[in-house]
Amino acid sequence: MPRFFVDSTLAPGLVVALPEEVARHVQVLRLQAGDALTLFNGQGGQYAARLVELERRNALVEIGAFEAVEVEPPYRITLAQGIAGGDKMDWLVEKAVELGVARIAPLVAARGVVRLSAERASRRQAHWQGVVRAACEQCGRNRVPRIEPACDLSKWLEALPVSIEPGAVRLMLSPRASVPFDTLPSTAPNGDVTLLIGPEGGLSPEEEEAAVAHGFSALSLGPRVLRTETAGMAVLAALAARWGGW
Repeated sequence: MPRFFVDSTLAPGLVVALPEEVARHVQVLRLQAGDALTLFNGQGGQYAARLVELERRNALVEIGAFEAVEVEPPYRITLAQGIAGGDKMDWLVEKAVELGVARIAPLVAARGVVRLSAERASRRQAHWQGVVRAACEQCGRNRVPRIEPACDLSKWLEALPVSIEPGAVRLMLSPRASVPFDTLPSTAPNGDVTLLIGPEGGLSPEEEEAAVAHGFSALSLGPRVLRTETAGMAVLAALAARWGGW
């Protein structure tokens, strides 16, 4: 059944107009009046709905029963990702959402190939947030992860709380790390998890030292060096298997 994110109040019995971009999607899918669909607004759960009127640029739906459906993992992960070039970042964002991240922080690192002006960074944030919403529609999530504004890695580290909350975990993937993955706890932590991944060129030694000084543990996935678009997804999938995220 088609699922759509609608950033507005939803309640059983309401008749609401779909946002223009959602109405266009309804047109592309060739839905007709009377067809069923599912709506969610990111506040948890979803609503059964029925298309009651469809015009060239407008669509009205009647909201039906609320369904308390949740598919979130039993932990909260922030993916702090060095911005990747080309279409890699779109792919990273989409797959990270499918794998259950709660937040994504795009970071500008010393060895990164992408440099964003303030205006371009704002446009990319809005674009990536759209990728997040589309991924939620596809994968069945009813809570929408947030894309943070792109930030310089050093400034992002400085903004972190100095003391780590009880139960929280900060992990940094590094080919130079000596801590193997299987030493991580076998059960999900009680606090938030932050996973730091470098860009195509990896994190510099100075950046790794700064991250360790801010409470990050350098983590190894073994002898093979993974690309930036592979590394984070491999860790997220492995943590889901280890901590019950599936």
